[in-house]
Amino acid sequence: MKINLIAVLAVAGLMLLTLSVQAAPGLKVGDTAPLFTGQDQDGKTVALADWIGKKIVLLYFYPKDFTSGCTKEACGFRDRVGELSKDNVQVIGVSFDTMESHRKFIAQYHLNFPLLADPFGQIVKAYDVKWGDRNLARRVSFLIGLDGKIAHITEAADPAVHFQEMEAAIAAVEKK
Repeated sequence: MKINLIAVLAVAGLMLLTLSVQAAPGLKVGDTAPLFTGQDQDGKTVALADWIGKKIVLLYFYPKDFTSGCTKEACGFRDRVGELSKDNVQVIGVSFDTMESHRKFIAQYHLNFPLLADPFGQIVKAYDVKWGDRNLARRVSFLIGLDGKIAHITEAADPAVHFQEMEAAIAAVEKK
């Protein structure tokens, strides 16, 4: 599908350079995941280094607490945490929102995984997922294997597609 779209764009004479520039920077599968330390909704320190070798980490970035797509995505992860735990997966969410906003978001939707407050965008910057000039993260998930390497990246805007891609990637990581 992407190849066909690119071919159509090339035939139409549109600038492919813009598409390449948007997709090229950043992390890719096989890269070592950038280590980070952040504060969760309760002020507890969460460090990626504490999970490497113990759990597969599903690190997901999202734009904003309480927005429709982000709520749907968070509730989808909430509903899947039992299965993900069986697969040795720890879900961690990150956005520019504050700890207070995360506490309210978690309480309202009964979320069962940590949300890291990244008000200055340090984790967002390390993973190159900032949404343009806005203080918002793009909807991107990284599956980080036990070895600390990125096993899968998905940028699917539709939460259902996002979940399907991650489920397939988790199954592939487990077989290694």
